[in-house]
Amino acid sequence: MIRAIIVEDEKHSRETLRNLLAEFCPQVSLAGMAGSVEEALPLIRAARPDLLFLDIELQTGTGFDLLAQLPDLDFDIIFTTAFEQYAIKAIKFSSLDYLLKPIDLEELQAAVAKAEKRQAETGHKAQLDVLLSHLRSPGAATRKICLSTAEGLEFITTSDILYCEANGSYTDFHLKPNRKIVVSKNLKEYESLLSDRDFMRVHNSFLINLREVRRFVKSEGGYIMMNNDAMIGISPKKRPEFFERMEGMA
Repeated sequence: MIRAIIVEDEKHSRETLRNLLAEFCPQVSLAGMAGSVEEALPLIRAARPDLLFLDIELQTGTGFDLLAQLPDLDFDIIFTTAFEQYAIKAIKFSSLDYLLKPIDLEELQAAVAKAEKRQAETGHKAQLDVLLSHLRSPGAATRKICLSTAEGLEFITTSDILYCEANGSYTDFHLKPNRKIVVSKNLKEYESLLSDRDFMRVHNSFLINLREVRRFVKSEGGYIMMNNDAMIGISPKKRPEFFERMEGMA
């Protein structure tokens, strides 16, 4: 069983989520509910849950304010929010789950199933560290990103990524030094996360770290040579943006 706590400031939302869990997620045992940061802190410390359903926007603060006061607790988190906002990007960097309100039943069941699968794994604390670091300094160029692989969680510094390559519904991350990992999300997911951190989608199949470009070669239709000698094709329509961004980094 998964011991869970709901932290949500709207009574109706708390009750709705509680009822959905009771009827459709039998693997979840609810240990309590709280409507504010002040109520949640002692409840979490006493119950030591496996899973926290945490609303991002609370009347007395945010869910992130709550997490900042619980640095030593190790639990999984599923965020809930009514808004697509900047915080969602930080959540995606940490590979934590979130649900948009009104909560979709299938998405809830899928998120709980993933949490159940992760119970035997470690790394929750590291995921929270990645999340909070992105929230504290959202503009920092170099950050860690949590990647979910078949073997578990990998915490990668973005500057160690040479390029990402589309592999069907998966993405191959080519890393320094001469390492590759396969992640079970498509390339578009990482384009949205990394495009403001000196990464660029130069081709349908490639998202590259612009700081790892060695040169552009005009022959054979034109291609990009990376620092690891990989030759990356570039779409003609992407060339003006590529040259503009490379000049901006000089």
